[in-house]
Amino acid sequence: MALEIKRKTKESSQNLIRRFSKRMRQSGILLRVRKARFHKRLLSPQAKKRAALRREQLKKEYERLSKLGELPDIKRRRY
Repeated sequence: MALEIKRKTKESSQNLIRRFSKRMRQSGILLRVRKARFHKRLLSPQAKKRAALRREQLKKEYERLSKLGELPDIKRRRY
């Protein structure tokens, strides 16, 4: 869906820009583009399951290391 604005005779560039901006807002093109900007692809059910299992495994490993006192030192940044 292309949006075409032609300059009228004796129309200033400011008026042309204003008219273009108004048509852009009314068309809804900008809203659709902004919504699609950060769209994430949906994961398949199998991928979701694998990710959940991996999180559980990492959580158990972290708890085990925490109980044994073998957690590696984490260097924290100071901002």
